[in-house]
Amino acid sequence: MSKYTSQNNHTQVVQLFQDGHYFFHKGLKAYRERNLSRASKLIQRAIVLEPENVEMLSQLAIIYTEMGHYQQSNELLDFILEHIDENMSECHYFKANNYANLGLFQEAYKSATAYAALEENGEFADENDDLLDLLDMSDEEDEDFPYDQDDLIVKQDQANYLLESGRLDEAIEMLEQMIVEYPEFWSAYNNLALAYFYSGRIHQAKEMLNRVLHENPGNLHALCNQLVFYHYEKEAEKVNVLAEQLTHVYPILSEQRYKLGATFALVGEFEWAFKWLYSLYKTGFQGDSTFLYWLASAAYHTGHKSLAQTVWDKMVEEDIDADEIKPWQDKPEETEPMVSIEERLTAYYVSKQKGERDVLQSVLDARAAKTAFEKQFIELLLYEDEMEERSFSEDAIFAKQAAASLEEAVQPDSHMPYFWLFHIIQQARASGVDKKNAPAWAAAAYYLWMNEQEESSVSKKEIAASFQISAQTLSKYEHVICTLID
Repeated sequence: MSKYTSQNNHTQVVQLFQDGHYFFHKGLKAYRERNLSRASKLIQRAIVLEPENVEMLSQLAIIYTEMGHYQQSNELLDFILEHIDENMSECHYFKANNYANLGLFQEAYKSATAYAALEENGEFADENDDLLDLLDMSDEEDEDFPYDQDDLIVKQDQANYLLESGRLDEAIEMLEQMIVEYPEFWSAYNNLALAYFYSGRIHQAKEMLNRVLHENPGNLHALCNQLVFYHYEKEAEKVNVLAEQLTHVYPILSEQRYKLGATFALVGEFEWAFKWLYSLYKTGFQGDSTFLYWLASAAYHTGHKSLAQTVWDKMVEEDIDADEIKPWQDKPEETEPMVSIEERLTAYYVSKQKGERDVLQSVLDARAAKTAFEKQFIELLLYEDEMEERSFSEDAIFAKQAAASLEEAVQPDSHMPYFWLFHIIQQARASGVDKKNAPAWAAAAYYLWMNEQEESSVSKKEIAASFQISAQTLSKYEHVICTLID
């Protein structure tokens, strides 16, 4: 008779796999074998089953430290102190080490001092004293610390605000400064990658993301951003592979669950999106309107239609600027043919030529612009006279100037190849090349287009003259464009 046949033995097997200690001890075994990645995943699964087990949480924090995930470690330690055991003094010592590794010496000193005050003769007293000596701040209260944690927090909040407001150039400038000042503050790297991506600097965005994943492997926010990039670039196979990998992640912290759930919702993995977003909702998580939007969408697409409507109503009640179109109703792709970004940009510019300001404004009002770059381009077409008061991205200004150069240089009754010009601009944005001298770009694009027309006999010299540049300059940019599109 099989040992799993009897009722008693069967019960023991079920209990074994429902018990978080099973995964915890497997995680400890992996930790002793120095397989930190496997250890962290197993202990994450244990914590899902026992979310307030201090031993598991603190062990995961230690593993994160050894993996170089100092921020994630500190988030767990703060969670323990704030929600489970405020007297667990060793958390302060571990936080001090994490801050020191991040280069946040002021915060490291505060945490080390907090531990010393609580545990004069504690388990880590000697190590803590050594850390304080290393920091050498105890007797110099007025000393300027190498890094200012308050400055970091303020800059992070400002950068997030700029990013969420669509002021991408300003966000990029601030985030680029932050990664120089705080070279291991991975949140800034991830936000910078997003800012690059949404401003059309695809090449730089990917480089930044690869840098994070190389120096901080397993960074959940970076992996989620990579999935978003694949989705927008319509890399279906890559989306499927990475989404499958992320289904095996068991995030503990609210911020991580939010990021993972929202990312799954964006790429259409609604079952997993609902799992993580609803787990937050049940705990009373006070998310913003974006959180409610994605939860409503995930709920609807997983059959929880009553909940979806309840969440949607709550979002509309809390956000007076909320889009009136429900996420499950906003499916134009099902009834309309796919329209490329080049076609959309052409339509926007032609509307501007015709003086159809109401058409352009309606696109903004309906939030129909599919990318931040498009939104900026439309705003520039509408409010070019207010450039001193408003902030427009460099890419939007470049695209507008190139199109205007084409319009001015070519006879009004000629067929203007705006679609081709915007295609070239998209290639330039994706490659990350410097985009200067918009008239030269427009001239070279027009020259290449005219060369493809069977009845065209226009010379390079004539086109250069019409764009008020030299033939040599046109040749230079012709070569640049050919390099991009080959």
